[in-house]
Amino acid sequence: MLGVVGLWPAGYALNLALTTFDGAFSGLSNFTGSYNQGFLIPAFEHVGEFMLIWLTALIVMVIGLSLFMHTLAPRVSAAFRFMFYVPAAFAGSASVLLWLFMFQPGLSPWDFVLHALGYKTLGDTLISGNLPIIYALIAFWTGAGSWILVIHGALTNVPDEVLEAASLDGAGPLQTALRIKLPMIKKWVVYMLIVAFAGGTQLFAEPQLVSVANLGLVSPVWSPNTLATYLAFQYNNFNWAAAISIDLLVVAFVCAGVLVFRTRLFKAD
Repeated sequence: MLGVVGLWPAGYALNLALTTFDGAFSGLSNFTGSYNQGFLIPAFEHVGEFMLIWLTALIVMVIGLSLFMHTLAPRVSAAFRFMFYVPAAFAGSASVLLWLFMFQPGLSPWDFVLHALGYKTLGDTLISGNLPIIYALIAFWTGAGSWILVIHGALTNVPDEVLEAASLDGAGPLQTALRIKLPMIKKWVVYMLIVAFAGGTQLFAEPQLVSVANLGLVSPVWSPNTLATYLAFQYNNFNWAAAISIDLLVVAFVCAGVLVFRTRLFKAD
């Protein structure tokens, strides 16, 4: 299955990236061509801003909520976990449409907040400077619940004997969370970062749908994935689009490799 849905498409994209439209070997010309258009670096910068906000919120909120819920009674904790997970049941496109309603002055239940910020139309809300925050909100709303389940599941594997020993030694809830629980689930936190980073670099549904909803006022080449789609289907240049996909693959591999080796993710305890 990995070969069919992962390795083969990656090899196909690499072949497109290294050849011309008629199949002749072109070296790195597709990579330089997609770069020289002037859209690639801004697209990566946009995604970098988005992920800085999103990953920070993911680490702080997901870990904080998971540690907090681990101290609650099982039934109360289960109710909260279910509540947080519900948004993950939405498809990505449905989540974007829901948030577009939330950002629409005059219709949003947070209309008083939008007006206090000076936003009178959807276009005012979706100005360029707000987009990284808006996309991070959407991504966090749809993805945080799943990661809370994962991190909470890791916390349930912390031995009760260790927690009891910490309590006997005088450790309070905060000390136990920071000095006992958090170090013992470090590998799961690193795993969350790797998967979330890989998903964040592939940001597509949010900028694509927001651009359509805002009648093109939001750039259709805001992220590398939307840029690749634009080049492929507006200019029929699948080779440049494939080159951008390989760029994303390399970035994800390098960053994942750094996290794996710096945190010794696969080292046996």
